[in-house]
Amino acid sequence: MTTGRASARHVIALLADDFVPLPHEERPAAPDGPLGWPGYDAARARAAERTGESESVVCGAATVGGTRAVLIAFEFGFLGGSLGERTGDRLVAAYTYARAHRLPVVPLVATGGSRMQEGMLALTQLQRVARQSALTREAGLPQVAVLRDPTTGGGWATLGAGADVVLALPGAQVGFAGSRVRPPDADPAAYTAEAQVAAGAADAVVPAAELRDVLALWLRLLTGGAPQPGPGPVTGTGRATGPGPGSVSDPGAEGGPGGGVVAAPVPGGLGEVGLPASGWDAVRRARSAGRPRAGAYLDAYFTRRLAISGDRCGGVDPDGMLCGFGEHQGRTVAYAAQTGAATRPAGYRTAVRLIRLAERLGIPVLTLVDTPGAANDAEAERQGAGAAIAELFGVVAAARTPITTLVIGEGGSGGALALAAPGRTWATPDSYFSVIAPEAAAAVLKRPPTEAEATADQLRIRPQDLVELGVIRATKSR
Repeated sequence: MTTGRASARHVIALLADDFVPLPHEERPAAPDGPLGWPGYDAARARAAERTGESESVVCGAATVGGTRAVLIAFEFGFLGGSLGERTGDRLVAAYTYARAHRLPVVPLVATGGSRMQEGMLALTQLQRVARQSALTREAGLPQVAVLRDPTTGGGWATLGAGADVVLALPGAQVGFAGSRVRPPDADPAAYTAEAQVAAGAADAVVPAAELRDVLALWLRLLTGGAPQPGPGPVTGTGRATGPGPGSVSDPGAEGGPGGGVVAAPVPGGLGEVGLPASGWDAVRRARSAGRPRAGAYLDAYFTRRLAISGDRCGGVDPDGMLCGFGEHQGRTVAYAAQTGAATRPAGYRTAVRLIRLAERLGIPVLTLVDTPGAANDAEAERQGAGAAIAELFGVVAAARTPITTLVIGEGGSGGALALAAPGRTWATPDSYFSVIAPEAAAAVLKRPPTEAEATADQLRIRPQDLVELGVIRATKSR
C-alpha cells in the first residue's frame, strides 16, 4: 500500500471505514482568477478533468478505526495540491464543522504550497488556516497530521507542523522550501520525513501498510477512548457547541472518582520491596543496573501506547525522556518518563509539549522520575537547559489536569524535581530524591570522597525520609 502521490479519494478509502463529503459553497470566480492570470481557467479545467475534483482538497466526515473524525485530503494532482481562495474556503468549512460536532481533525497533506496564479490572496489563506487550527485547539479537539509526498511550503507550516501529532510516510519530501526554490547546494536529505523526525519537528515515520492502524489508535487515545457518534447526515457547518476540555478535580491520594478529569492511578513498584537501611543503600539500589526502568513501568501500566517525539524547536531526547499517550484500564493517560540518563533540554521541552496537549484535551498525566540530574555539559547550556527546566517547572505547577508522579530511581536535584507534581508524588523502595547527589554534596561541602556515604545519610534521601519530611505522599511497592 502506498499513499504518497496517490489521489485524495484513494488515500481516504485506505484509511476510513466510511466517508461523507462536507457541503461547501464555491465563491464566484473572476475570469482567470483574481489576478486575471492568463490560462488559469484552462489549467483548472485540465486539473479537474484529470483528477475528477473541483479543488485541491477533499473534506469530509469519516470513521477511522471506530473514531469519528474530519478528514482533509489534499489532491496533489490538482495544481500540485496548492492552496487558493476556494481551497481556503473548504478548509475553513471543515474546521468549523469539526468544532460544531466535537470531532478531531486529520489533515492528509500533499501540497507544493500556495497557488501562484492567485498571488497574495492565495498566501493569505495560511492565516485563515492558522486561525481555524487555533480555534480548534482552544476547543479542546486534537489534530493529527499525516505528511504525504510532498509536504512543502505553507501547507507544511500550518496544517502539517501545526498539528498536535505529526506522522509522516517513509521517504516523503517534507520541508518549508520546495525542491525548485532551495539553494542549489542544499542537502536533499534534510528535506525528508526522516530528517524532520530527527530534528524534533515530526513524531514518527509510519509505513503506509501500518498507517490505518496507527492513525486509528492515535485518534482513540487523543479522544480519551470516548464513544463516538455514528455516521449521519452531514449538514451545515454551524458554530462550535458542546463542552470543551473537562474540568479538573484532584480526587485524592490515588485518583478516585471526581467531578472532572480523574487523576491517573499510581503504578505499583516493580523492584525491591523492603525499604533501604541507609541513605547510601538507597543510592546503591537506585543506581543498580538490574533495577526496573521506565520502559518496564510503561509496559506494565499500559495495554497500548504511542510515543510523541521532539520539542518542535530542533531537538529530541530519546535516551533521556519518553513521552506519549497510552491506554490504562480503558482510558487514556499521558506519560512523561525519565529513563535513568541525564535529561537534555529537548527532553524537558518535549515533556512541556506533552503536558500542555494533555491539559487541552482533558487527559490526566503520569510522570516517572528517574535521572541523576539534568545534562550539564556545554552543549546543554547552549541549548537552553535552564530555560527548558524553568518552563517545565511552570507548566507542572500551573497544570489544570491532574499529574501523578512516581519516583522510580534516581531523583537528582532540580532536573528531577521539575517533572514531579507538587503534593502528588510517590516513590518506590528502590529510589531516592536529593537536593544534589551525595558525591557532589560532599564536594560542595569540601569533604573528601570517602564522606559521600555519610553525607547521603545526612541528606535524608531515603523514601521513608521523604515521607516523614512531607516531600512525597507514600512509598509504593508491589
